[in-house]
Amino acid sequence: MKRRTFLEVAAGMTLSGASRAASRRTSISIHGDQFWINGRPTYQGRLFEGAKVEGLLMHSRMVQGIFDDSNPETVPRWRYPDTGKWDPERNSREFVAGLPEWRRQGLLSFTLAMQGGNPEGYVSSQPWRIGAYRPDGSLRPDYMLRLEKILDRADELGMVCMLNYFYFGQDEYFDGDDAIRRAVRETTQWVLDKGYTNVLVELVNECDNRKYDQPILRKDRVTEVIRLLQSITKDGRRLLVSASFNGRIIPAGNVVEASDFVLLHGNGVTDPAYITTMVEKTRQLK
Repeated sequence: MKRRTFLEVAAGMTLSGASRAASRRTSISIHGDQFWINGRPTYQGRLFEGAKVEGLLMHSRMVQGIFDDSNPETVPRWRYPDTGKWDPERNSREFVAGLPEWRRQGLLSFTLAMQGGNPEGYVSSQPWRIGAYRPDGSLRPDYMLRLEKILDRADELGMVCMLNYFYFGQDEYFDGDDAIRRAVRETTQWVLDKGYTNVLVELVNECDNRKYDQPILRKDRVTEVIRLLQSITKDGRRLLVSASFNGRIIPAGNVVEASDFVLLHGNGVTDPAYITTMVEKTRQLK
């Protein structure tokens, strides 16, 4: 069977559509081995230290842009030093305020996470309750309002959001497979109904991580939710989706086969040359 990487699966696919999408300013697509924004390769004609960067998508993982914590015992950890209180709306406002400067510096893409990330780094215990989902998979309106503000500003600036749906450490609060599927449906439909064309999806962050409690989010079954997301359309368009793996890991063939593009994590890589090796090995997957 011929291998399918993001270079081939999504070739020529655009996120153009009718209705609200027509009023959006930023559209991400994949053509051959390049990312395109608004019908043109990113960083067109640009070089960095003699290397071609045209078609790349310079990216920063800033997952806590819509963060909040509903655990009263842990929320004091996030209080602002000047007020002594945690304020999720301020957090998002300051994120939005930073976008123009990040864009001016050449950044075209960033990750936001529906279930946040680990706000204290790589600690093993995650007692906080964070995320845009209720246990049944339905959306929390306050999170979605904050997300909308960030996506709107990013769209105005010509920036792309990589939206991560699921993160280990918080997935245990879902009421099983049906709740996960509902979260996929409602999040994806929300993005499509709002007409956003500047969104890529990292459906599951590090799907091979042993800390996932929900079997459907693990690498052996994650393709079920990938294909569910791909089945959701509006006005003939859908979102481009992938799932990532732990650092230094070559993605599993079943996930590569199902995905629209491939995500590699460099956590723990001490020799930059090994990133090149990871890319080469991934391209060889059948």
